[in-house]
Amino acid sequence: MFKKILIANRGEIACRVMRTAKRLGIGTVAVYSEADRDALHVETADEAICIGPAVAAQSYLNIDAIIDASKTSDAQAVHPGYGFLSEDPNFSHKLNEAGIKFIGPGAQAIEAMSDKIQSKQIARNAGVNTIPGFDDVIQNPDHAVELARKIGYPVMLKPTSAGGGKGMRLAYSDDECREGFVRSQSEAKTHFGDDRVFVEKFIENPRHIEVQIIADQHGNVIHLGERECSLQRRHQKVIEEAPSPFLNDETRSDITGQAVALAKAVNYVSAGTVEFVVDVEQNFYFLEMNTRLQVEHPVTEFVTGIDLVECMIRVAAGDELGFTQSDIKASGWAVESRIYAEDPARNFLPSTGRLIRCRSPKQSDSVRIDTGVVEGGEVSVYYDPMIAKLIVHADTRSEAFDLMANSLDEYQITGVTTNLPFLQRLARDEAVLKGDMNTRMIEQQFPDGYDCESAESDSIKVAAMIATIMHYCDELRSATLGGQLNTRNWTAAVDWVVTTSNEAIELTIEKSESGHRLTDSSGKTYEIQHDWVPMQSHFYYTLDGICCCVQVARRGIAYQIDHFGFRSLLRVLTPAAATYDQYMIQKKISRVSPYLKSPMPGLLVEIAVEVGQLVKTGETVAVVEAMKMENTLRAERDGVIVSVLAKIGDSLASDQPIVEFGEDE
Repeated sequence: MFKKILIANRGEIACRVMRTAKRLGIGTVAVYSEADRDALHVETADEAICIGPAVAAQSYLNIDAIIDASKTSDAQAVHPGYGFLSEDPNFSHKLNEAGIKFIGPGAQAIEAMSDKIQSKQIARNAGVNTIPGFDDVIQNPDHAVELARKIGYPVMLKPTSAGGGKGMRLAYSDDECREGFVRSQSEAKTHFGDDRVFVEKFIENPRHIEVQIIADQHGNVIHLGERECSLQRRHQKVIEEAPSPFLNDETRSDITGQAVALAKAVNYVSAGTVEFVVDVEQNFYFLEMNTRLQVEHPVTEFVTGIDLVECMIRVAAGDELGFTQSDIKASGWAVESRIYAEDPARNFLPSTGRLIRCRSPKQSDSVRIDTGVVEGGEVSVYYDPMIAKLIVHADTRSEAFDLMANSLDEYQITGVTTNLPFLQRLARDEAVLKGDMNTRMIEQQFPDGYDCESAESDSIKVAAMIATIMHYCDELRSATLGGQLNTRNWTAAVDWVVTTSNEAIELTIEKSESGHRLTDSSGKTYEIQHDWVPMQSHFYYTLDGICCCVQVARRGIAYQIDHFGFRSLLRVLTPAAATYDQYMIQKKISRVSPYLKSPMPGLLVEIAVEVGQLVKTGETVAVVEAMKMENTLRAERDGVIVSVLAKIGDSLASDQPIVEFGEDE
C-alpha cells in the first residue's frame, strides 16, 4: 500500500479522496493555484504545494508542475479526481515515466475511450449498441450541415475529446447546426486543446443511464449497477439516483453486461463509467466511457456499501478486488443533488463571490455532504461553480426523495446565488417523483430558468401563517424588552392581515401549548407546533402531523419565507393598516436598458456584431466564457448597434456593458 499520495485536483473531489486516504492511513498532498491558497482541500491535506497562477492551464493542467510536486513531496502515486487531467493519457504516461503510480486506468485505455469517435468503433466491435451518426471528424460548418441532413435532424454535435457536457450542441436546423459546430469547436479547443467535432443522431426524449465498472490488474471486471442521470441542464447532471426507476430486469441485465464487455475489450483497470442513452422502448445505445471517478459516484457507494476511491487506490497498488459479481447486492435507494453557485432566475448563469453563510444539514448514516468550500470561502470565476453534493439514502425511492427534499430545505448558503430553490422545487416535482423524466425535461419545463420569487406556490397560506407567527413573536419580544408587556393582552387572539404582491390573507393568532393557533377568515383553525424564537434563520414546525423546515429572514418591514423552492416576501399589518395600504401607489421600475451587459464575470471571446448593424431579437451578439462554459448572449429586442464597448479578450465584470443598442429607424 502507498504511504503517500498526491491529489491532482481541487474542491470537493480532492477533499473526498483525502477522506478515504486518511482512513487507510495514507499521507496526502494537495496541490493548489494561487487563487486556492486558502481553500478547504489545502487545509485538509497533510502537505500542500502551490503549482501556479489561478488560470487552470498554468496550474491544475500543468503536468510538469504536478510531477515536480509529486517528486518534491515523495508521493508514490497520484489520484486525478475528475476533470482537469483525469482523462489525459499523456498525464498517466508521464507519471509512469517518472516512477509515480497513476491511480486510474492505463494510458492505453484512457486514450482509446477519450476519443469519442474511436470509442464508438471499439464499442461496436465489442458488440455494444451504438448511436447512428458520422464516425469521423467534421471539416467545417457546411460539412456539418451536409452530414446532419443525411442523418436527419435533430443531431448532436460533440467534441471528440470532451466530457461533462462541455462543447455539446443540439441542432434542429441548418442555422443551429452551423452555429453549434462553431461553438462546439471553440469550447473544445479552449478546454481540451482538441477542436475535432463529430455528429450523431439525437435520440428524442431519452433517458441517461450509466453503469459503474470496477476492474483490477488480475483480470477481474465487475459492474456495481446503474445510475439514473436523466435530470440534466445543458448536458450537465443535476440530480442523480441509484438504481434507475425506469429499467426492467431484462434491460438492466443487458446494459450492465454490455458495459462489462466494453471494459474487457480495452483491458480496463480501475473505476470507470459506461454511459448510455435509453429510449422510451428501453432500446439503449452507447454514449461514452468516462475513464475516471464520476461526480455522482456516492450514490453507488450508498447502495452497494463499497468505497470506490478505496478500490481505486488498492487496485493501483496491485491488490485484487476482493469481491465478485455475485457479492454485489444493491440495498435501498440513493439520490444526489449538485449544489451550484448559479442563478436559476437568470437561466442558471454562474454566480461568484464570498460565502457569507454556508450551513449544511446534519450529516448521518443516511445524509452525506461532499464539499470543497467553507463559510467565508470564495467561489472563483476560474473554476467549476460546484459548491457541494448532497447525497441521501433510504429504504425506498419515495423515502429517499423525501429525505432529499427535507435536507435541501435545511441547506443555507448566502453571499452567492445558488440553485438550492430550484433543487427544492425539482425534488418535489410530480413527474420526478413518479420517475417520469428524460434529459430534456428541465429545459422543456423551465425554458427560461426558474425564478423562486415569481413561481406560484400552493403553500402561500403556510408561509403567511409563519410570517404571522414571526411578527407576533417579534412584537412580543419588543414589548417585553420595552417594559410594555401589560399594555396589550397577549393571551387573547390578535387579528392581522398578511399581504403579498397580489393578495391579502386575514389571520387571527393566539398562543397554544406547543406553538401557535391560527384561524383564517373562513373560520378554519390551524395548530402549528414550533419552538422558533426571533433571530433564528430556520423555522422548524409541525402541521397536520408533518414536520417541515423553512428558512426565514427579516427584510425591512417584511418577512422573507423560503419554503419548498418558493420565496415569499410578506408583510404583516393590522386590519386598519391593511385598509390604507391598498391605496398606496406602487413605484414602477423600468427594466429597459440600451445596453447588453455581461450577466456574469468572464472572458469576452467573441463579438458577433459591429457598429451600425441592425439586429433582430434572438440574434447572437457576443459570447462570454465563464466557469469553463461559453455563454451566448443574444439580443433581447430589435435595434441598431450604436457602439461596441468591449473587445475580444477583455475580462468582464458582472453587468459590464458590452454593446449599446439604439432604436431601428
